[in-house]
This record gives sequence, C-alpha cells and structure tokens, in this order.
Amino acid sequence: MQLIDIGVNLTNPSFDERHQAVLERAYAAGVEQLVLTGTSIEGSEQALELCVKLDEDGQRLFSTAGIHPHSASDWNSDSTQRLRGLLGESRVRAVGECGLDFNRDFSPRPQQEKVLEEHLALAVELKLPVFLHERDASQRLLEILKDYRDHLPAAVVHCFTGEQQALFSYLDLDLHIGITGWICDERRGTHLHSLVKEIPRGRLMLESDAPYLLPRTLRPKPKNGRNEPAYLTEVLREVALHRNETVEDLAIHSTACARAFFGLPQIG
Repeated sequence: MQLIDIGVNLTNPSFDERHQAVLERAYAAGVEQLVLTGTSIEGSEQALELCVKLDEDGQRLFSTAGIHPHSASDWNSDSTQRLRGLLGESRVRAVGECGLDFNRDFSPRPQQEKVLEEHLALAVELKLPVFLHERDASQRLLEILKDYRDHLPAAVVHCFTGEQQALFSYLDLDLHIGITGWICDERRGTHLHSLVKEIPRGRLMLESDAPYLLPRTLRPKPKNGRNEPAYLTEVLREVALHRNETVEDLAIHSTACARAFFGLPQIG
C-alpha cells in the first residue's frame, strides 16, 4: 500500500536533526512520497534544499514554493523573481502555499488578496498547479479564483476544514481537496465525516500537515505531541471509514490522484 503526503512542513524547527528518522518512519508506514510545503521564500528554498539533500535519486521528495497568507506583508519587489526562480526547479511541483486567511488576519486582507493574485499569475504563466490555504475566506477565494481557473492546470484547497457550501463551491470550480487529521478531531472536525463522502474520486488527496494536526484518534499518541508523515495512515483510516471504502481502495485512488496532480514518478 502506497501513500503520498501532499503537505508536510519538514522545514519546521521541530524536525531539525530528525529529518532522516522522520522519513524512514514514513517510508516504513507506506508513505512513499512527500511534498514539502513552502510557506515563505526562505522556507521554500529550505524545502527544496531538503529534497535534494535527503533524496538524491529524485523519486520521493518534492516541494512547493510560495508565501503563506500570514506572511503576505513580507511580499516585496524581489518576491516575484525569487519565486519564479524557485518554481523553475524540477523538484518544485506547485505554487504555494498561498491563499487567504481571514481567521487570524496576520496580514491585511487587501495585501493577502494582492499576493494571492501574484501567485495565481505565476501559476498561469508557468503552467503549474496551485496549493491553496483558506480559513474563513471561501467566498472571497472563490471570487478571485474564478478569474484564473480556466487558465490553471489544477488547484487544491489544502487542509480543507470548511462547511458543505464551501466544499461544493470548490468542487464546482473543479478544485481538488486535501484532508488532514482535522477529520480525526472530535472537538471541531466531526462535520467532515459526512462531507468527505461527497468528494469524488480523482479530487481527494491526503496530507499530514505535520508537525501540526496530530490525529486525535491515534493510539498510542507520541509523548512529544508532534505529528509526523508516518501518521498519515490514521487519516487514511478515518477518511476510509466515513467514505465507506476500504483503506486499500482509498489509498489507491488518493495516491493516484496526488501522483497525477503533482506529476510524481511511480515508485517500485
């Protein structure tokens, strides 16, 4: 059984000096390929460096490059060129993480929207898929995306946590959906139980978002409380349960979807 983790924050400091061990546990659990999330220019450069350093054959580790909406205020005159350079690297397979976060508003909303449009324009120009972040901003995200969608190869709303209306609107726009351990959280994620069955095959992908979102259904839980890609199997189990699918079937179609979306090579 092969899995692909489409969103892991391996550049997070909590993984420092642990990269190889984390990857070995992931591979042992069947998580054969991982897409490392870039959330800033510097972080995207670090993600690319880790791909090259930890996977010399270029078969298992890939990355995205972008600026998270929390950091939209960091966008400057050099950002477009630096980002374009990163997106030209063979290991970098998507534009992002980019999007809108009206939940925390760490950057002003107009600036978030401007920076999102800069990312979308690059994705159109370079013919790359987009890795999107959205919190409490689905309507505005949809309004912006509609002007670009016909020219984008593909886009995924990563770590989807929204309600039915947002999900159906994203699917109507032919977007992909990423599901994380949020679905395993009995405090805030139970609404996803009925929604995941509405995501068609070919649009659903799985992700850990590690080191965040440790699945609360995981037993035993790690004492350090840190999520890892190896625990993607728990997300797989929970999603399969609520889709009335076997874990094997879900693994096959979600992995095929991720491989096609990011253009990843076959393993084995």
